[in-house]
Amino acid sequence: MVASRARAATPSTVERALFGTDGIRGKANLEPMTAELALAMGRAVTHVARRGRATRSPRIVIGKDTRLSGYMLETALAAGICAQGGRVLLCGPLPTPAVANLTQSMRADAGVVISASHNPFQDNGLKVFGPDGFKLPDAEELEIERLMLSDELRQGDYSGARVGRAERLDDALGRYVVFAKQTFPRQLTLEGLKIVVDAANGAAYRCAPAVFAELGAEVFPLGVRPNGQNINKDCGALHPEHVVREVRRRHAHLGIALDGDADRLIVVDEHGDVVDGDALLAIFGTRALERRHLPKRTLVATVMSNMGLEHALARAGGKLLRTHVGDRYVVEAMRRGGYSLGGEQSGHLIFMEHATTGDGIVAALQLLTIMVTEQRPLSELAKLMVRVPQVLESAVMPARRPLEQLPGLSALSQRLQAELAQEGRVLVRWSGTEAKLRVMLEGHDEAQLRRRALELIDAARRDLGA
Repeated sequence: MVASRARAATPSTVERALFGTDGIRGKANLEPMTAELALAMGRAVTHVARRGRATRSPRIVIGKDTRLSGYMLETALAAGICAQGGRVLLCGPLPTPAVANLTQSMRADAGVVISASHNPFQDNGLKVFGPDGFKLPDAEELEIERLMLSDELRQGDYSGARVGRAERLDDALGRYVVFAKQTFPRQLTLEGLKIVVDAANGAAYRCAPAVFAELGAEVFPLGVRPNGQNINKDCGALHPEHVVREVRRRHAHLGIALDGDADRLIVVDEHGDVVDGDALLAIFGTRALERRHLPKRTLVATVMSNMGLEHALARAGGKLLRTHVGDRYVVEAMRRGGYSLGGEQSGHLIFMEHATTGDGIVAALQLLTIMVTEQRPLSELAKLMVRVPQVLESAVMPARRPLEQLPGLSALSQRLQAELAQEGRVLVRWSGTEAKLRVMLEGHDEAQLRRRALELIDAARRDLGA
């Protein structure tokens, strides 16, 4: 990152062959996202989970979204766990945060989610939660990766009675529905509210409508007919226009759009206007400040969050701690600093008092709590954050070099930041997965910001000899 006023936590610089910032992802049934990889992960996760637990076999929770390839990877993953003497608890289609919650509440030794989140159905992924319901720290992920890439576990001694077994956790969905409903105050009800819920044909296609309906709302469901290939396709958080249309048609009070594994939330107000994660964080943060429930008067977000969020918090006497892009880094900063509320502009919202990871359904219930308690529509609540014009540009580069080794880009970034002073920001960073440069500028003149963003990209190209 170059010339940003934001103070950002630095991600791990350890090179990884398989794990990214959110598990392992790729095209399903192509390297590396193959059944063989899932089998190796099952063995490795079980081996790591067994340490210090000699008295019983490790128990591993497995949940997935609705992708066609989920069957293949689920079976292979379970086989690897059983081959290493572990016990598998199969949950079927279930949101990522539900798997994290069940792993913790059932005292399991690990949880694995088979999902590529908001990606198209052709992709899939594997991410691991520890027994505390949090994503694994870097050291444990690297150890699992090392074991997966070696032959160390392929000739294990788990034969005969030591072979593991798998069973289906038939009430997994019901357990999560009960948990989610408990985050909504018992003295309140959603009766009289019309809510559009788009589950993106993904993991929450059954539980999301159920949660809001059981709390009394009249629910109009969208994206609840998965066929293995339509997850995230023209629906959900990536395409909130369908919720916008349905909110207006039904004269609904709120529209809720989830992504494929339901850890992200985008909402639509009663007029059909989209409200993103930054505006929601402003609403949640200011209310927590009023109640003195925001530790150190600090909310955690990433470098991509709009300056309008920072201003809204400052007016209420709070402050914003920024991290590197990715909900993983938000959670790490929250745990390290003892903070309770954080999230991303994209809709990952973390309420540490309720969950260990982003949870779209729980976040929606916290918003509804405020709407019902204050008897105010979302359009009014969202006015407290005045968005600063923000421009995003990206470009594929011929090579990827540390930004400090690009002198023209660095000099221009510093000059532009000096021009913007306290009224704007310059952020330049590499994509986490490819040689793509991402540029973000904030300030008052959007047209000028766009020109400046393109100048930064041109400077990087010149530095790289393109």
